[in-house]
Amino acid sequence: MRFIISSTSLLRSLQQVGGVIATNTVLSILEDFLFELKDNTLTLTATDLETMMRVSLEVAEAQGEGRICIPSKILLEYLKSLPEQPITFHVNDKDLSIEMSSASGKYRIGGERADDFPKEPVAAETTAFSMPAVALIESITKSLFAVSGDTLRPAMTGVYFELGAEGLTFVATDAHRLVKYTRTDGSTPSGTGFVVPKKPLQQLRSVLPADETMLNLAFNESHLFVATDKLSMSCRLIDARFPDYKAVIPKDNPYKLSIDRAAFASALRRVGIFANKTTNQVLLDIAGNSLQLSAQDVDFSYEGKETLPCSYNGEDMKIAFNAKLMYEMIQNMEGEEIFLELSTPTRAGIFRPAEEGENEDLLMLLMPLMVGL
Repeated sequence: MRFIISSTSLLRSLQQVGGVIATNTVLSILEDFLFELKDNTLTLTATDLETMMRVSLEVAEAQGEGRICIPSKILLEYLKSLPEQPITFHVNDKDLSIEMSSASGKYRIGGERADDFPKEPVAAETTAFSMPAVALIESITKSLFAVSGDTLRPAMTGVYFELGAEGLTFVATDAHRLVKYTRTDGSTPSGTGFVVPKKPLQQLRSVLPADETMLNLAFNESHLFVATDKLSMSCRLIDARFPDYKAVIPKDNPYKLSIDRAAFASALRRVGIFANKTTNQVLLDIAGNSLQLSAQDVDFSYEGKETLPCSYNGEDMKIAFNAKLMYEMIQNMEGEEIFLELSTPTRAGIFRPAEEGENEDLLMLLMPLMVGL
């Protein structure tokens, strides 16, 4: 098997799928890329047993066809050090050696048998739907930051995809905050849902084109499959029941606060510096159309306060939140203003952007802290 390909094009494609490879693997074959050559098309595959990603690209010249596993680390290091130029791969099927020839030299590495590479899961009995790539990227970005890292609650370590009549809803929570983001620009079947792990979603966000390219998505009881013309990914779903998130969203928070998003985030970041590093507590003191942010750390005699103008309709109140979590939520919103819906100091606050796109609805919820903690 022999083929010629652009070094830059090959490196870019390998980097697309290479994020799937785990740093510490039990099997040496999981540290490899699977190369498959057929009809002048080279398909590159990487997996960590839970997620498998493959990309296809055209080669400049090919002789024969075949499959070989090539160690990822040394191949990536070599290509990163190589300027743009054609590179020739010659694979010896007998001893599994790979010779790489460039304009300046020749290099040889040993490969592994392609038959030892894990098989792709079979997409049987799937339910299919589609959506634009840019919509999926936006949905992942809006929700992924709120995923929990607590492995004792596996359902919360991923994003819940809920398919309904109104569209596709993405939900993530870590028990302190919750994000619910709904897209209505996709065609989805209703009445079902599944939980996707964090890692494959991070990988999708980094490799998908941020345009209107339509994605074909399909899922069954165990796997999610995402595909475009050149790129495909399959990942194992989290086998756990997602919490009833609707039960924790307050039905009526009557007090409404509107504030400049950038100014609020900037002040929150400064005041949060002076908060206790264990609780990150910042107190919001709302009186009339004035919002005072305050934080303190009595152990070090730190204290910080800032006052911002706002538009508020409701009774004066004091409510405390985790500054770090609240700042991250605000940073993942867009627009000039945000709305904060409140009820009592012990009830969750709801954050919404003042302006949203035509096909989206975003709600973020944050549980309060007990004042004084």
